[in-house]
Amino acid sequence: MSATIATPARTGTLRLLLRRPEMAVALLALVSMVVIGLINPAFWDAANLFSLLRANVITGILALGVMIVMLSGGIDVSFPAFAIAAMYLTIKAMIALPYDGVLLPFIAATAIGLTLGLVNAMFVHGLRMIPLIVTLGTGTAVRGFLLGAVSPSQINIDQMPPALIAFGRTQILHVSQAGGQPAGLSAMVLVYLALAFGVHMMLRYTLIGRSIYALGGGEEAARRAGFSVRGTTFFIYGLAGALAGFAGLLHGSMIWIANPHDMVGMEIDVIAAVVLGGVSIFGGRGSVVGTMLGVFTLVMLTNSLIIMHIDTTWQRIVVGLVVIVAAGATSWRDRRRGA
Repeated sequence: MSATIATPARTGTLRLLLRRPEMAVALLALVSMVVIGLINPAFWDAANLFSLLRANVITGILALGVMIVMLSGGIDVSFPAFAIAAMYLTIKAMIALPYDGVLLPFIAATAIGLTLGLVNAMFVHGLRMIPLIVTLGTGTAVRGFLLGAVSPSQINIDQMPPALIAFGRTQILHVSQAGGQPAGLSAMVLVYLALAFGVHMMLRYTLIGRSIYALGGGEEAARRAGFSVRGTTFFIYGLAGALAGFAGLLHGSMIWIANPHDMVGMEIDVIAAVVLGGVSIFGGRGSVVGTMLGVFTLVMLTNSLIIMHIDTTWQRIVVGLVVIVAAGATSWRDRRRGA
């Protein structure tokens, strides 16, 4: 009797999770927060929670670009190199001119990322090359150019443009903790939320957003539906590059240094967060909300391992396992939905 009642309930829950994978990620994040909080109560300190939200910003913006590429059935591993190149070249130019503003440098960094993203699109669509190979090659070439032809030297805080540092230090909320220590929430969290909202609206309510999902379902099907595969491909890789360029300069303003060796290996963290958020590795399925939840969960796990003084080697193992488990789960979900 009980089995007869429980079976439809389990089936209904399974169907709900298959239809809305964001709920599964949100549940995972909630359970993780409770467990981590029980193990280490310092997790709930305002300073730690604000730091956690701040750590979501750069990874989250980069993840939005990767999500768009993966929705189309592609992959992008060049974004860390594009982000660092945009940051380093822009700050170098600001110091050389000299220029101490914020708006124009962010426009310049975004334009650099956009240009590099369009180069990716040219190879992927024009030469019909595999996105992984293209982005691996362009990312390596850009990183090599930066270190070999520009400079391998780090720009320290005393050389950084003051306006850029002031922008990255802006806070929107201040609280006093139990011990009297102040804690502030970075205003860059609002920048991240605004970009995520814009990408969400684009995907959900515009023709180009529908063409991205259609391209992920199959190039021929997208073409027969009347979408321009060429235009969509250039838009996808151009937007991903622009987001990377913007995130790169924002990263520099938040950490107050410009290091051309920075973000090496970050692609695995970002891709892990996107896959954990429910974006299909085969394209056509995924959402901004799921991606943001995936970023939050992965950042929280790595942040908690740091608080618990777990060696960085084990942190990489955790990220690797997240990639494998999340990719396996999305693959199983896609097979179930396609059955």
